[in-house]
Amino acid sequence: MSLNVHNAALVPPGVAPVAQPARVGGPDSRRGEPAVQGPSFKDVLRTSSQPQGVEFSRHALQRLERRGIELGEQTLARLSDGVQRAAGKGSRESVVFVDGTAFVVSVRNRTVITAVDPEHMREHVFTNIDSAVIA
Repeated sequence: MSLNVHNAALVPPGVAPVAQPARVGGPDSRRGEPAVQGPSFKDVLRTSSQPQGVEFSRHALQRLERRGIELGEQTLARLSDGVQRAAGKGSRESVVFVDGTAFVVSVRNRTVITAVDPEHMREHVFTNIDSAVIA
């Protein structure tokens, strides 16, 4: 069975198109070919469009540990909410402030890039961000 799918509009005149592969669940599925299993496209789309928590880069985890920043469930929920609000406004890179701690976040990837506590905030300049959120 050929897995190449050709666009009929791109086949030159006078050339016979290659036979299309049988569709799973179609008439050829009676030949013992396994049916495709797994979640439907609709289910995958629904779960991927739902807001999810944030991830932390290795650098961010090092900063949290080195600076003694502790994150509880409530702080993580507020951080995630701030990232979701930034995404709703079309932000790409944002700084999200939660209880005086600044989190620089890649909104598209939902990944915290770095974290700065209030003690180290005076020494920092945040660059390459397009928004700020107070969560």
